[in-house]
Amino acid sequence: MRRVVVTGLGCVSPCGNNVKDTWENVKNGVTGIDKITLFDASGHSVQIAGEVKNFSLDEYNLDRKLVRKMARGTKFLVGASMEAVRDAGFTLPTETDKGNFVGPKCGIVTGVGIGTNESCEDAYKRLLNPAFGATKVPPMTAPMIINNEAAANVSILLNMNGPAWTLSTACSSGTDAIGLSCDMIKSGRVDVCLASGADANITALNLSAYAALTALTPNYNDNPKIACRPFDRDRSGFVMAEGAAVLVLEEYEHAVARGARIYAEVAGCASTSDAYHITAPCVDGHWGAEALKMAMEEAGMKPEDIQYYNAHGTSTHANDSSESALVKTVFGDYAKKLHISSTKSETGHMIGAAGAIEALICVKAMEEGFVPPTINLDNPDIEGGCDLDYTPNKGVKCDIKAAASVSLGFGGHNGAVVLKKI
Repeated sequence: MRRVVVTGLGCVSPCGNNVKDTWENVKNGVTGIDKITLFDASGHSVQIAGEVKNFSLDEYNLDRKLVRKMARGTKFLVGASMEAVRDAGFTLPTETDKGNFVGPKCGIVTGVGIGTNESCEDAYKRLLNPAFGATKVPPMTAPMIINNEAAANVSILLNMNGPAWTLSTACSSGTDAIGLSCDMIKSGRVDVCLASGADANITALNLSAYAALTALTPNYNDNPKIACRPFDRDRSGFVMAEGAAVLVLEEYEHAVARGARIYAEVAGCASTSDAYHITAPCVDGHWGAEALKMAMEEAGMKPEDIQYYNAHGTSTHANDSSESALVKTVFGDYAKKLHISSTKSETGHMIGAAGAIEALICVKAMEEGFVPPTINLDNPDIEGGCDLDYTPNKGVKCDIKAAASVSLGFGGHNGAVVLKKI
């Protein structure tokens, strides 16, 4: 069996526009959640989100006309991909003639949850505005509103001729992108693959829709920094966020042959479906637990082999309670000794990018031997079954040899990944 390793990392998030800044803020419990500035949210019941701030692609010397034709989420993915590819030791096309990340053995899989809705909303506003009308929809609207646009742009910019795939499994999309990327490498279809997630979802329609579901917290508009509080008894919903994250995955021998730095090995991946409800998770987290069990079995690991679990931890009552049950099912008595945290408390819920950035955080946690905190966890919801060690408010040092992350999406999608030091 071909082994899969992580050789590069890149991200754009509410906590920072690169890996270094994002990790430092997550590690130190600094949240990127604040009042919405992308549009006037004063009339909405929810007025906060995790926005990407002051982001630019200028450092990559891309054609400005090309950048203007990209949707917001695509720009995030391009930036995260460029950082990750450079971090992996490859050269970019803007740094040499064609770069060296080329050919049919290089691919990308991008997970999206909401995807290009911001482009759709902008186009509809013009379409329905009498001052513009049907003939005044911007000419690049069509390519900007199809969900494969982000992965396609990255493949074009990096001269990759391998598969450029987009998948959507709601909030587990980023994790499932890692699983599919691993499958392609193990099968020999590619030697290198960008496993990624991206979403730019902070729009008036999305905010209204998720608020109508009572999925978002309406209680902290005046104090956004404490709004996302996973596993806390005062949690009242998740906080929408945007961004992108990319892991350069590579076949082990290929990485060794080119002298690449190896961050970690992707030891196991799995996906399941609850087949239960379109928005609610299984109360006992059974099928999420099955996904994690399968990923651990592929990795050849027992519960006590894993030191850190990055929780989906959305700060909704249903998710946090069912996920706590999931952890107890998989880890048994060891669950009480397991280091757990939900870094959504800092980043917010990046939907399609959530699983990818949380796997990236697992890699950084292993690299530095540090468990990041779950902030705003002041009163654990013991009665709701949230009675584990979620690393409240302050991170801790720990020799992490292996880490796991689970993503749980609307529709009952469950994705799990297990990573280990090599």
